[in-house]
Amino acid sequence: MRKILPLVVMLVLMGQTVFAAESAAATKLEPIFNGKDLTGWKSPDANPFWRAEPGVLIGESDAKLTENYLWTEKEYGDFVLEFDVRWTGEIDSGVELRKPSMQLQLGVSRSLKRDMSGSFYVGRVAGYPEAGQAKDAAKLMHPDGQWNSFRLEAVGPNFTVWINGQKAAQYRDEKFPGAAPLGLQIHGGLKMKVEYRNLRAAAR
Repeated sequence: MRKILPLVVMLVLMGQTVFAAESAAATKLEPIFNGKDLTGWKSPDANPFWRAEPGVLIGESDAKLTENYLWTEKEYGDFVLEFDVRWTGEIDSGVELRKPSMQLQLGVSRSLKRDMSGSFYVGRVAGYPEAGQAKDAAKLMHPDGQWNSFRLEAVGPNFTVWINGQKAAQYRDEKFPGAAPLGLQIHGGLKMKVEYRNLRAAAR
């Protein structure tokens, strides 16, 4: 019996290691922004909104404060997305995902008039469900103007976000099953600038 137990423990650990390696391989993240231009993204024909500077994807309002989205050419159903983002002052941005559309909020909600970064927005009627709010986001995020790292996972009806390595919100909703491009938002009616870097994604 004494000889069998260490063997069982060793086999369990080996199984966990193999599973972890397989999971890591299955979610190997690939760049979706090449750091040089908007290849892989569907930008508007007349594009005053989005530009690439070395290693950084920049979204900025036009003079008319028009709303705009930058969409990936590829569609994602179950996926993992990681990115760094920074801004100064007030913005209202986010990452659009799935069909029908839901959003991971970045910055101040125009409807609630408060910062809802890291929370899930599911449309005008339900807004920001209590279960999908990142209530400790302010404690997890670095000060204004510094880079913050986000990780977003969408697996079936489960949506999870981490901010700077800490889980910030976990939300379950069956109403958003469809694959769709990922979108970055510039909200209308607000002068804003947001910067992204190290955008990487993988299908699950």
